[in-house]
Amino acid sequence: MGSAIYSVLPLYNAAFPEVCMNDVLCVVLSTAPDRETAERIGEALLRERLAACVQYEAVRSQYWWQGELCTDDEVRLTIKTRRALYDAVEAAILRLHPYDCPQVLCLAVDAVSAGYQAWATAAVSANPAV
Repeated sequence: MGSAIYSVLPLYNAAFPEVCMNDVLCVVLSTAPDRETAERIGEALLRERLAACVQYEAVRSQYWWQGELCTDDEVRLTIKTRRALYDAVEAAILRLHPYDCPQVLCLAVDAVSAGYQAWATAAVSANPAV
């Protein structure tokens, strides 16, 4: 059933060129060991116009690392960007992050208001109007 959706995307994109798959928004999630590190990464993404918005939340994470069960307080970054920019966002996070293997997850956005889509797309453009 899901593959049927993908088979019509080329037709949809041809009929509606203003809605290109690479212009759709995605949410990238990452974590950092502390607020200072999270904000340093987030600000770099914003200054490089790779993110329209970055939000920071305190979280407690439990995970396996090198055979040990770990529990840490971290800061989650919720990064709003265009799907076309994901590779650059990932590269920037990996370059700036102190972890050996930081979380970098890209989540698809199923729906978004037209106004937010327009604002976010403009915010990460080469010549932003926002």
